[in-house]
Amino acid sequence: MPVGDLLPEICLLLGAVAIVLASSFLPQRRLGWMAGLALLAITCSAGFALAQWGQPARLTFSGVWALDGPAIAAKLIMLAAVAVVVALSPRWFAQDHRHGEFYALLLFSLLGVIMLASASDSMELLVGMLLSSAASYPLAAFHRGFAPALEAGMKYFLIGALTNTLLCIGVVWLFGLTGDTGYPEIAARLAQGVDGLPLLVATGCIVIGLTFKLAAFPAHAWMPDVAQASPAPAAAFLTVIPKIGAAVALARFVTLLPPSPEVTMLIALLAAITMTLGNLAALWQRDVRRLLGWSAVAQSGFALMAVAVIQTSPDALPSLLLFLLTYAVANLAAFSVVIQLRGRTALDDYAGLARAAPGPALVLTVALLSLVGIPPLVGFFGKFLVYRTTLEGGFGWLALIAVLNSAVSLFYYLRVAGIMVFNRPAAAVHRLEGFSWIVMWSVGILLLLGGLCIELLVNALQHVGSFAASGLGGSGYL
Repeated sequence: MPVGDLLPEICLLLGAVAIVLASSFLPQRRLGWMAGLALLAITCSAGFALAQWGQPARLTFSGVWALDGPAIAAKLIMLAAVAVVVALSPRWFAQDHRHGEFYALLLFSLLGVIMLASASDSMELLVGMLLSSAASYPLAAFHRGFAPALEAGMKYFLIGALTNTLLCIGVVWLFGLTGDTGYPEIAARLAQGVDGLPLLVATGCIVIGLTFKLAAFPAHAWMPDVAQASPAPAAAFLTVIPKIGAAVALARFVTLLPPSPEVTMLIALLAAITMTLGNLAALWQRDVRRLLGWSAVAQSGFALMAVAVIQTSPDALPSLLLFLLTYAVANLAAFSVVIQLRGRTALDDYAGLARAAPGPALVLTVALLSLVGIPPLVGFFGKFLVYRTTLEGGFGWLALIAVLNSAVSLFYYLRVAGIMVFNRPAAAVHRLEGFSWIVMWSVGILLLLGGLCIELLVNALQHVGSFAASGLGGSGYL
């Protein structure tokens, strides 16, 4: 077996195991060192992943693992995002005697999400989903003495149990239809013709199963609770990283299927419902973290737009990856402000923040405007390419719904900004000590610099190629 092909994942696994062992013996005051160990594992993993960049797309480990441009690009985005989360965490958990375990759970969950993005076998897809879910549930309820966190963790677990069951049913059903679990074999069998209704049922179960990690309709209900009640670093992780892996996994799966108006329309409808539901629910929120949770639901609809046209638009995959990257930067910037402000969550607590703490107020405002898609911020380019790709794919009605939803989202994002700027400060601002302010400013600056360097990002993503073992052109069957 070519073990070297999995060096990025092995680094994460060894790092997580080392953190678990070290945390068992270190005193509480030294558990912050585990953040450094986690960053070391992430850095090594990113280095090996970069070494794989530009190599010909291929399958490895008996065809169950894809080493192609989309998988490596998604892996690098997720590694960078998790590094930000790790850097934001030490001071938040400084008084928690289980502090070190948090980083191990992050790495285990990240490993599962990477498996989602890289899986070229339906059983590998299922294992990645289960690993990511099993490590994510404790993250959501990590503050076990806080009742809302326990409620959020339980809701996350119950919805995950249901959707993971549906995913398992869909994988087994697809195996019964095609006689294999490998993506190349499935694509070859489906190209020969399979009964439409059974295939549609299997596809529907798999799509709904993956909407759990995307926080898309109908498996979205956990996201607002987790964003509001979970530890802020865990919420930052769960609103960003699983979404990236699930979106790439869903896009990879859809490319295996023969062209089907039913499947395309299913994903397009899910995109429209998800973004509309998320934005309408966010309108009434008086809690900033819960608002960001509903915003994360709405943003999943934009990712599904690119997935819906993955078979008809050659730019769908680069557009999807760019959108996921820009969303990750903006959402992490917003949560970095929440963490810097010690988790303040009520909207009224942000009154007059522009006077009391102008730096965090500026970063949060820029992050919210990027989530809307206001130029020249990096979020504008991510959404613009998704709009263009959707129109090229023949879904003008979906692009129109997305534009209307962006207009709706502008209202509740500007409401937060308006309260920070025009209201009087409600109370003294207490900030988190440590390096969280450096991370906050770094991510905020990325929102601006990303717009200036967008041409470089677009050119890099335009050359990611297609999926290995894809039913489309490009690398073909391997």
